[in-house]
Amino acid sequence: MSEFDRLLEANRAYADARANVHDAQPNRKLAIVTCMDCRIDVYAALGLHVGEAVVIRNAGGRITGDVLRSLALATHVLGVDTVVVMEHTKCGVAGVSDEELRRITGAQLEFHAIASHDHALRADVELLAGTDYLSGVARIMGCVYDVETGAVDEVVRWERSG
Repeated sequence: MSEFDRLLEANRAYADARANVHDAQPNRKLAIVTCMDCRIDVYAALGLHVGEAVVIRNAGGRITGDVLRSLALATHVLGVDTVVVMEHTKCGVAGVSDEELRRITGAQLEFHAIASHDHALRADVELLAGTDYLSGVARIMGCVYDVETGAVDEVVRWERSG
């Protein structure tokens, strides 16, 4: 059986038993930005269920132009007012440079490499907090998920004053 066939077979079972959430607006008004790493089960790690949060994933869980685009829609169309930026230990873009990643991949891109989770999370939270069109975001937390223990450690928290 091909990988595609296994996926479609699994989907048939899922479709019969799935939670039927009708509203696209997350009922906890929450967006999670995290890495694409397959070791992170975002919903289980944060005690969430389908329909409670928007999840945006990319390499490194960094705030990029496409994440900003998604968050603009999440805040203005879906009512999101709280954002969690969750990086993780043993990340493929941590401890390397953009230059090294360009050499490895052959792609002339900005990879948003992570020299320090503390620095990257603080910079990303500051970027979100200072983005005018995200003024509907009232709270932001930056944290690190440990892929070995499953624990989440808070690094930075920001709340809009007034």
